[in-house]
Amino acid sequence: MAIIKKFRITNFKNKKPLISLKNISLSFTKNHLILDNISLDISKGQVLGLLGPNGAGKSSIMNIITGLINPNSGSVNINNININNYPIYERTKKFHISLVPQIGGYFSSLTTEANLTAVGEILIKDKNKRKLKIEELIAKFELDAVRNVEAKFLSGGMKRRLVISMSLLGEPEILLMDEPLAALDPQTIQMLQSIIVTLQTEYNLTIIVTDHQARDLLVVCDKAVILSNSKIVASGTPNELINNESAHEHYFGKNFKFR
Repeated sequence: MAIIKKFRITNFKNKKPLISLKNISLSFTKNHLILDNISLDISKGQVLGLLGPNGAGKSSIMNIITGLINPNSGSVNINNININNYPIYERTKKFHISLVPQIGGYFSSLTTEANLTAVGEILIKDKNKRKLKIEELIAKFELDAVRNVEAKFLSGGMKRRLVISMSLLGEPEILLMDEPLAALDPQTIQMLQSIIVTLQTEYNLTIIVTDHQARDLLVVCDKAVILSNSKIVASGTPNELINNESAHEHYFGKNFKFR
């Protein structure tokens, strides 16, 4: 496996967190606890990976940050502002949050360019600026060859590129990516890994990404946390996690190797 990320950003400890989850708990029924008193800090410009078995609460954390669901207790803070009572659209506009969903995220019967235009008309009022931004993203994500192709006919990798480009139209500061590497071939995975690193280095985005492909995800992360049984059971840099007994016990297994 090629190592996409040649560096780890290490100066986060001295910075105030951009996102802070404080004592977050979530349950849908009395006997089904999804998150149990979770606290987590994410610094500006950091790529944080969320790992864990199915049902561990990875997507729930993203949904809580976007406002799609509300926690039973605890707070979500961005730049020291409690955003619990902000609706989804205000979080998007005021705190510049954008989401790349695991499934969908595009209009299947619209072309690539029309998808970008549909979202751009909402987010960018100036027509000339909107057109320039769309052309910039089409070039950046190498979508020109499929600009007139309906999204439903795109390959899996092209669909991911399209959805990521759509997520950048509003110039977000926080990008949430839910299983962007799932069900893709190795070459497409490497392409998306490169995109994630580029988003961090060129756009200075704070990125939270979750996936079941642990090796592929750890390649691009500065830090990762492992969720199991509703709690964070391990956290640290990829190399720290590989040497963490709890990480192997709850998620990696005995024979997992990073490289």
